[in-house]
Amino acid sequence: MMHILLLSCLKATELIEKRFYFKLSFKERLQLKLHKTMCDACTNYEKHSRIIEKGIEIYQKKQHNEMDMTLLKSQINLRLHNTEN
Repeated sequence: MMHILLLSCLKATELIEKRFYFKLSFKERLQLKLHKTMCDACTNYEKHSRIIEKGIEIYQKKQHNEMDMTLLKSQINLRLHNTEN
């Protein structure tokens, strides 16, 4: 029974990353929780991974907003140019 619940650090980090994009099954959540109670390295990995994911999300939103502003500026310039003629 214990070999079913205990994960290697490699598998634990896979589940940590998977959690950002997919819902973990009950078994996976239980395995990960049990592993992190015994493994400080994976607990720290999860904290750092969350920070990185949040940073990527903020960066992508900023890039998207900048693209929107560039598009908006070009549309305004085009309309101004068309009304002048």
